[in-house]
Formats: sequence, structure tokens, C-alpha cells
Amino acid sequence: MTLPARWRASLAEAEFQALVDVVAEASDVAAIHRFKERLAAGEEELLPAEMVDRILDAENPIRVWREHRGFSVKVPADKAGIAPAYLSQIETGKRDGTVATVKKLADALTQHPRTVPG
Repeated sequence: MTLPARWRASLAEAEFQALVDVVAEASDVAAIHRFKERLAAGEEELLPAEMVDRILDAENPIRVWREHRGFSVKVPADKAGIAPAYLSQIETGKRDGTVATVKKLADALTQHPRTVPG
């Protein structure tokens, strides 16, 4: 059957909502599937609730991630090319890190401790 270029269909509101729900559920299922694939490939990780709570409680996320990884201050500081004292000041809020420095720290903290020397 060929439909005209412009056509309209009428649905009861309940039927329309049921279709919207089916599409939303299919989208959610696809997103979960993609996440599971990325998790299996090591491109995503699950975070403990305690870590999430600390960040939501406004604790410095760099410190939270560093401690989650089991790093001393020296390891990510060395990887980012900054002094450990500067990292400590960023973590305590005494100094702001530049965008470039924070990016380098984020890159250092995304690696698993076993892959970072130190």
C-alpha cells in the first residue's frame, strides 16, 4: 500500500500514549544495552554510592576520584605535570586549577591505578 505524501491518522489519546510509552521504553532498552557494551569494554565503570554521595555533598570531585583510585596526591600531580602541593591546594579549594590543569588531572584520574606508575 502506498500512502500519499501527506496523510493524517487519528488515534485515541490512550492509544497515542501507549505508542509514546513503547518508543520511550525501546529507547531506554537501547541505551542500557549500549551502556552494558561500554562497561564490558572497559569504557564505563560503576561508582560506589559513597563516592557519588561525597560529590553530591560538594566534596572536591578531584579528591574523591583520587581517593577512589587509591592514589596519593603525588601520582595524579606527576601525571598532570604539577606539584603535589598545587594539587592539594586545588582539592582544598585554596586555589583554582586552570582548565588545562583540571583536564590533565581528569585524564590522570580516569586511568585505573594498575595502569599508572607510582
